[in-house]
Amino acid sequence: MTWKPVIVGVDASPEAAAAAALGCEIARAARTRCVLVHAARDAWSMFAALEVPEHVNDFNVALMEQARRQVADALRGHVPPDLIVDLVVRVGPTAEVLNAVVDERDAGLILLGGKHHSALGRWFGGSTSLAAARTTRVPLLVTAGELHGFRRVLAAVDLSGAARPTLEASQRYAALFAAKLRAVSVIEPLPVIPEARQPVDAAEYYQLCDQLLQREVWPILDSSTERLVRHGMPVETLLREVQDFATDLLVVGSHGKRWATRMVLGSVTERLVNHLPTSILVVPVQAVERAPARAHVAPAALELPALA
Repeated sequence: MTWKPVIVGVDASPEAAAAAALGCEIARAARTRCVLVHAARDAWSMFAALEVPEHVNDFNVALMEQARRQVADALRGHVPPDLIVDLVVRVGPTAEVLNAVVDERDAGLILLGGKHHSALGRWFGGSTSLAAARTTRVPLLVTAGELHGFRRVLAAVDLSGAARPTLEASQRYAALFAAKLRAVSVIEPLPVIPEARQPVDAAEYYQLCDQLLQREVWPILDSSTERLVRHGMPVETLLREVQDFATDLLVVGSHGKRWATRMVLGSVTERLVNHLPTSILVVPVQAVERAPARAHVAPAALELPALA
């Protein structure tokens, strides 16, 4: 099985260094390339407000040079020197920069170092992982702490179209590191509304779910994979399963809803990424329509050449 290149979004934080180290480990095991990418802050809005756009290009170049030095210093000792030399530095929002490099390099995975944010911080765009999960068209791995491969992989599946790509990705990563794989399907209880008649009997509902699992989901797995069914609320139940299984990697599917809808309604996947109980692999089910790279008039995209 051929693996596509691995893209790791990095900054000068310890979490990014741990993600870069894991990205190198995955790339080595998969016999593919690892590319480190840093998205520097866009100075255009500041200069646009001052009406001095002629200084934007020079300032962005200086900004990227400074960012390259800081990120390179933080990564030394964690990844091979040649990856630091080839570090890609661009100006722009992190999710947009990562998606652009994924398209250019025909990559198959994005890695980010997970960071915990307050609910208010996430609402105001504080979670880079969440922004990337909403827009990525390739699997996104958000790391939790330092890891050197995976020993236990837990796949969370439902009865939607997300089940197949989630299970296939789970099996792929488990095989890459000879990890133990467990699949769990959490069936939510039917809502109880005293004033309304239940549209289906609870026993029939659970029986139908079990039949669908047996017919549509479990056959995707090989016979050696452990399969569990749990009843309860998805996030709380999965958090318990992650702990009970001593999970190194939790694999979940993303249904590819538009950004605005997910910002308002939320989802099981987003709550798990926010909580980050362990490293999480988000597998997109369908392509997400992405906004244009810029919503304002700005200089052409900049990229610094690799270090000599």
